[in-house]
Amino acid sequence: MIEEVFRKYLEIKSINDLNEAQAPSKNNYSLNLIELRDFQINKFFYKKIGKKCYWVDRLAWTDQNWIEYVSNKNLITYILKNNDNLVGYCEIVLNKEKQESEIAYFGILEEYFGKKLGGFFLSEAIKKSFLLNVKRVWVHTCSLDHKNALNNYLARGMKVFKSEIQKKEIA
Repeated sequence: MIEEVFRKYLEIKSINDLNEAQAPSKNNYSLNLIELRDFQINKFFYKKIGKKCYWVDRLAWTDQNWIEYVSNKNLITYILKNNDNLVGYCEIVLNKEKQESEIAYFGILEEYFGKKLGGFFLSEAIKKSFLLNVKRVWVHTCSLDHKNALNNYLARGMKVFKSEIQKKEIA
């Protein structure tokens, strides 16, 4: 089935514009940089989170494609954990020439929905992005993403700089 997909591109140009959400107080959440690149982590989250959001671009990738992708020195992956339990991930792609970073993929596993983690996690991802000495952090979202995704980006202080409608095959 072909569906119209509404896509929004958002940006934040200063850490001072970040409306930070606080960490949930009842649990021990931490953001962890993946220093030893392991394509299986990115692949796991991409498939698990992306299943509901129709992330399909990488489903045909071989392990070699994944290895090449995570080997990119400009790709930075963070994992959100609750103690030792995996909660979510984000991939940040740094563009040093443009002094910007893209939050390329961002999401939380379904079993952690409704726990007020999205705002906290996005706040942390934006802060980590600005630590890369950039002047702009951007992301795109669409109508297939989690129903709170766009509102979360806007609530953190991001501004829409481009919108488009695409037709996409939804299986």
